[in-house]
Amino acid sequence: MEEKCCTTAKGRNGSSEAVRASDVELATLAKALGHPARVQIIRFLLSQDSCMCGDIVEHLPLAQSTVSQHLKLLKGSGLIRGTIDGPRVCYCVEPKVLERLKELVSGL
Repeated sequence: MEEKCCTTAKGRNGSSEAVRASDVELATLAKALGHPARVQIIRFLLSQDSCMCGDIVEHLPLAQSTVSQHLKLLKGSGLIRGTIDGPRVCYCVEPKVLERLKELVSGL
């Protein structure tokens, strides 16, 4: 007789557990990191001592418009913040959100 390798977690009433707010939060952050270019952007920003303005594009083999789209998604998730510095936007990793992501992943 074969045993099933996976079982579905059931709540007290026998139905699947309701989606928790932390699950939604983790899914949102995971989606933001769901592309290798966005992971590269986060790694690059973490390696810098200060916010980066135009240098991000120079470190990725992508067009400016593509990098801008990735930055927009990362900013929308809260993983990075952008501040206006004249005609440019300077980006930094948001440390509290990154720490929260680590907590959420470790809680799996």
